[in-house]
Amino acid sequence: MNSIHLIAIGGTGMAPLACLLQAEGYQVSGSDGPLYPPMSTLLRDHGIAPLVGFEPAHLDPPPDLVIVGNAVPRTNPQAIEAERQGLPLVSMPEALATFFLGRRQPLVVAGTHGKTTPASLAAYVYDVCGRDPGYLIGGWPHDLDASFARGSGTRFIVEGDEYNAAYFDRGPKFLHYRPQTLILTGVEHDHVDLYPDPSSFRAAFAELVELLPSNGLLVADGDAEDVRSIATRAKCPVLYYGMGADNDLKPIGAVDWGSGATRFRVKNRDHGAVDVELGLAGEHNLRNALAVWAVACNDGLPVESVQRALRDFRGVRRRMEEVGSTGGALLIDDFAHHPTEIEATLGALRQKYPGRRLIAIFEPRSLTAGRSFFFDAYLRAFAAADLVLLAPIYHFDRLNAEERIDLDRLAEALEETGTKATTAADIETLVERARVAIEPGDVVVTMSSGPFEDLPRRLAQAT
Repeated sequence: MNSIHLIAIGGTGMAPLACLLQAEGYQVSGSDGPLYPPMSTLLRDHGIAPLVGFEPAHLDPPPDLVIVGNAVPRTNPQAIEAERQGLPLVSMPEALATFFLGRRQPLVVAGTHGKTTPASLAAYVYDVCGRDPGYLIGGWPHDLDASFARGSGTRFIVEGDEYNAAYFDRGPKFLHYRPQTLILTGVEHDHVDLYPDPSSFRAAFAELVELLPSNGLLVADGDAEDVRSIATRAKCPVLYYGMGADNDLKPIGAVDWGSGATRFRVKNRDHGAVDVELGLAGEHNLRNALAVWAVACNDGLPVESVQRALRDFRGVRRRMEEVGSTGGALLIDDFAHHPTEIEATLGALRQKYPGRRLIAIFEPRSLTAGRSFFFDAYLRAFAAADLVLLAPIYHFDRLNAEERIDLDRLAEALEETGTKATTAADIETLVERARVAIEPGDVVVTMSSGPFEDLPRRLAQAT
């Protein structure tokens, strides 16, 4: 096999995979719509020039293998042509497993939300400790050269996504990765287009846990009841982390929730109690640090080097990322879209910027985010904000009236609880309302699982 073509090469997982395959010596081509930075730049810098559009002619001459992104429908012209020619088709996770994971020990980070930061932190810790890990991450860590690396070490670190792999491979992506070690951050019902009820969602994670070998390790959030229930399916040792007293790994004594860093003590089997300084705010990031600490110590990484990495890690782009200012207010961009993520982000911002007015600007971007069953959860999550601006539901036309969340009613309910809130019919109106509302000293966070029509930059220009 020499030539590989990727349909939808510009995806956040597909583009890094294309670069990894190019580095392995394969002849890589791909197709997508018009691409923009950072993916267009990433591919160009690695010598890959994507073809624009999905014309069947782009498969001439026929490649040895076609990798299909999970957003590609069965009706895609290239997918139809590839099947007509009888070309081998694989999904992105199957290709990653085939070409990169089989000869490594996969460290998989899975959970409904909160995968990118612990996966990035793990990659950085192993890198600082000289273990030269391979990794593929769904975001871009500030402290690593890219979101992916071949590496030569034993570990390959990857986010385990529960969404389907491809139109011909409807199972969750993470089942392809066959983890040797698994970090399980939480299991809360999501992706209702694939998992109609909580039990079907939990079943997917239970199947993942059952893949762990007897000599593997499950590091699981012990404060989550569903996680503990699923963890009983593991054939390997289980280590629970969290804030509760019944966890195997937890902060010892009080936590110093400083605005610039989080300081705590944690146990180590060889060093007793160890002081840790984490350069990130928020309880969710402390949990991330505990999970990575557990894996790193289990692999015998030097404690002093792990401590240094946790202290120096600066996070991931679009995860509470300071991106500029407007009208004397600080602008922060965040990927949060699930209510639990929103609550964690707003809580962390309260810790990091005490006493400042907090404005949350939210776009229900995914199909799940726009559904009504999150109404009460959003009401709780946004309570930490002083002002909430709600953008239109991105997939409004794909949701019927019965399943679609009523944002006007959500804004009214927030007002009744003491949090000011308003909706906007379009992004232009949202920008104008934000510009009027923002005051000097405010902390403004934009939250969406998509590009949000470049809202942070537009706000920065609206001064």
